[in-house]
Amino acid sequence: MINERVYKMAFSSVYPLYVQKAEKKGHTKREVDIIISWLTGYDEHGLRTQIGKGVDFETFFAEAPQINPNTHKITGVVCGIRVENIEDPLMQKIRWLDKLVDELAKGKSMEKILRS
Repeated sequence: MINERVYKMAFSSVYPLYVQKAEKKGHTKREVDIIISWLTGYDEHGLRTQIGKGVDFETFFAEAPQINPNTHKITGVVCGIRVENIEDPLMQKIRWLDKLVDELAKGKSMEKILRS
């Protein structure tokens, strides 16, 4: 199943792609880290630890300190699928992260990205 493959991907292998996407559009690694922290509750040390351990997406989200209670405000399309309609909880979290990084790359303000 394709979802299984995504779940087992190392977060550390995808993280640099998030950063690269942001930096191509004039944003910073720090902004990507803020987005990840907002979504998952990881602080800087926790995020670096997870990246260093090479955990997969499944573990990354399972060990997240706290998924932000405002995630229900994340709406829109990623890869042709509306994130608010994704039924699989883990896939929805992965797509939320994709959506937030996409919004950063498209120039949305951090205030809007973080649903403030």
